Amino acid sequence: MDWKYEIIIYWSNEDSAYLAEVPELPGCMADGRTYQEAVANAEVIIAEWIKTAEEIGRDIPLPKGKLMYA
Repeated sequence: MDWKYEIIIYWSNEDSAYLAEVPELPGCMADGRTYQEAVANAEVIIAEWIKTAEEIGRDIPLPKGKLMYA
């Protein structure tokens, strides 16, 4: 699927990996050895998060586009 959720990606020295957070989906986070791998893993996790939410009857927030984080 082509989800439109914002993904925040940053390097973690502690994890020695790129971390990809999806702020609109609580607890939705992935990692990767490269930036591209973190994005690809985030896309998989977004789909899994949504599938699980549907299965348990949880509300799925609509993507809001760019959020304000600093």
